[in-house]
Amino acid sequence: MKKYVCEACSWVYDEEKGYPEGGIDPKTRFEDLPDDFLCPYCGVGKEDFSLMQEE
Repeated sequence: MKKYVCEACSWVYDEEKGYPEGGIDPKTRFEDLPDDFLCPYCGVGKEDFSLMQEE
């Protein structure tokens, strides 16, 4: 599973954990998030997220 970081505020969406507080179940892939998904901290859309590089 992958992690995606918001380029505006650095909030991380972790596919493994999902975002239960926002109704997104664990193991939900980023590409399967609704098209209108917004960062819960700063409100930008999916287009402002990028794949985190593994270290």
